[in-house]
Amino acid sequence: MNASRPLLALPWLAVAAIAMGQDAPKPVRVVDLRKVEAIHGDAQAGIARAAVCGACHGPNGIGIAPNFPNLAGQSATYLYLQLKEFKEGERNDPVMTGQAATLSDEDMKNLAAHYASLGPKAATPADANPRGALIFHSGDPAVGAPPCQACHGADGRGPRPIWTASPQPSWVTYPALGGQPALYVTKQLTDFKSGARAGNSNARVMHGVAQNLSDADIQAVAAYISTL
Repeated sequence: MNASRPLLALPWLAVAAIAMGQDAPKPVRVVDLRKVEAIHGDAQAGIARAAVCGACHGPNGIGIAPNFPNLAGQSATYLYLQLKEFKEGERNDPVMTGQAATLSDEDMKNLAAHYASLGPKAATPADANPRGALIFHSGDPAVGAPPCQACHGADGRGPRPIWTASPQPSWVTYPALGGQPALYVTKQLTDFKSGARAGNSNARVMHGVAQNLSDADIQAVAAYISTL
């Protein structure tokens, strides 16, 4: 008997599954963020909506615990896109999914503008982390890891020119990382590595980057980022 013959039945099995009411796998939707234009919101109007956000992200946009990201000084376009992903189910979180569900598009733009207008967390230099510093600034060709600074800026505060430049640069969808809690960065890199975050072109890039990082490397670069 030819061992390859059963494979011929696979297309018929797929047809039969559809005929029996079983849905075929749906293609994964990936948003191309290179085509996203910079958003503009009313920072003053965003203050009122930010009251509930402060419970986790602090009154000044600095997270109150290491599992909450700092929002102050972040790119407004990046923040808006994250809120939109939570609202539309492209990104999942037990708290943020519910919070974003009540926000209008205007609310999200205003909130993003508000947090972008706040001063970012000051750098907190700590003990040297040579492995984390190497990956962030130079990458490691031996494991296929590019330098983080190429997209996130040499100081981790985002690429230059700054977010408020006019016209807006094409990288307004890249987040600033400097000062983000190590625990939060570790979780995000782990989610990129597992594919839990993969709904847009930036996430797909990060998926490829994180795949080449060991758990120890992820923790090292996250620890270094938290000091910037």
